[in-house]
Amino acid sequence: MDATKIIKYPLNTEKSIRLMEAENKLVFAVDLKATKSEIKEAIEKIFKVKVEKVNTLVTSKGKKHAYVKLSADSPALDIATDLGLM
Repeated sequence: MDATKIIKYPLNTEKSIRLMEAENKLVFAVDLKATKSEIKEAIEKIFKVKVEKVNTLVTSKGKKHAYVKLSADSPALDIATDLGLM
């Protein structure tokens, strides 16, 4: 699956901002059929960062969110600034 089809858009909520600052995590809306390993590869390819862990959540509205923990040498705030979230 193509990386741009897996990652739909970043989520800009109060919770995602808090996770970004406290835990170096980014939150993305992703394709419903994407696996954790596909999400990890797509994030690493698109943003050129090292991903430590990916957790996913399927919402009650039928959407899938990925909580992506970045390595310490890849600050989430830098990527958020590049995306225009901050």
